[in-house]
Amino acid sequence: MLSRLISRASAVVLAAGGVAFLFVPDVIVPGLMPGYPASGLWFVQLLAAALLALACLNWLNRLVLLGGPYARPPVATNTVWYFVATTVLLKAATSREPPGAFWILAVPVVLFSAVYGWLYFRGPFESDLAAYARAQPPST
Repeated sequence: MLSRLISRASAVVLAAGGVAFLFVPDVIVPGLMPGYPASGLWFVQLLAAALLALACLNWLNRLVLLGGPYARPPVATNTVWYFVATTVLLKAATSREPPGAFWILAVPVVLFSAVYGWLYFRGPFESDLAAYARAQPPST
């Protein structure tokens, strides 16, 4: 099912970002925000905690049908996270010339924002509904 792939991919992307921001913020942050003070890296590590928590949510819901009325809490959570992250990144991209590392961060965030927005407002993908229906035992 496509929703399983989306949950797993999102979990991997968020976990990778969370682990990177947690353990090597002093390497990553200067590439994203030149001039960011080293004394403020603790704030980036707090962001890492949020990313890891969201990755756990996605991983634990990787086998669930997503969209519309199905698995509404994880879909809503991801929709809000990715939408807010997209708007912040778009504002940052228009306010100054972003470094090359910026786009490595922005591309998956914008893509997941669109996908989770689709799932929230439009419901599950047709192929997922068909696969879900085939997997259900017949009712008696």
